[in-house]
Amino acid sequence: MHYLMNSNAVPSLLSYTVIALLYRHCEEHSDAAIHLSLGLPRRCAPRNDEDERNFKFWKLKLMIEFQQVNKRYRNGHQALRQVSFKIDAGEMAFLTGHSGAGKSTLLKLITKIETQNSGRIIVNNTELRNLKKHRIPHFRRNIGIVFQDPCLLADKTVFDNVALPLIVTGVRHQEIGRRVRAALDKVDLLDKERSYPTILSSGERQRVSIARAVVHRPTLLLADEPTGNLDPALSAEILSLFTDFNRIGTTILMATHDIVLISQSNSRILTLQKGTLTDENTIPV
Repeated sequence: MHYLMNSNAVPSLLSYTVIALLYRHCEEHSDAAIHLSLGLPRRCAPRNDEDERNFKFWKLKLMIEFQQVNKRYRNGHQALRQVSFKIDAGEMAFLTGHSGAGKSTLLKLITKIETQNSGRIIVNNTELRNLKKHRIPHFRRNIGIVFQDPCLLADKTVFDNVALPLIVTGVRHQEIGRRVRAALDKVDLLDKERSYPTILSSGERQRVSIARAVVHRPTLLLADEPTGNLDPALSAEILSLFTDFNRIGTTILMATHDIVLISQSNSRILTLQKGTLTDENTIPV
């Protein structure tokens, strides 16, 4: 399972196959494996089945729609109350609010980690309440997620960490090297592909997680406090990366309570207070 990379090769097909079997199991049975459902869309006419799938998403007017959504946990905690909003395809928006306001719960509903008690949630033209359990892994492949903790595999190189989503989703072996290096180049880490996460700075590790989140060309990119462990300068760099991906058409919803970060963008703001969505573009104080 351990292997080294050189600049012109990728791990053996056998190595990828073994890892893919392990992570495919994780994808179907572990919420944490949501990290592996990642990618970046292209602005081009469809040339094959994958392009046709991505091209159809460009025709969507809405990427996310919540209609009177309520979420109550088994312990009685009401996490979300009558939440309604829409996010257009290709839009970038912030989701903010104090700790415990319901931001993470809302993102878990979008990714089908949690299920609402009532109301409707539509993502990528899919009604989530009607989504069968066996279809959830496939649905998540159109979503990229970046967490506050990058959750990289310490015993795998940067290249290998970014390649994992491609292995899980069955991308052709010949494509892996090209796509991984393209993703690393976008986050300015191409020279770190053979490095291990333990020697990277906190900002570099987060950029690796972003590369992993876009390597499989998602139509929707979610971020849950991606700058929570970073200083202001590094936070600004991460915001710039998200803005760049949004410019090429990726829909982005970023949950954060970083008021300084939000003030650097002109994007729409959705504010949660005790599970209720308040007036848009209002930053909590």
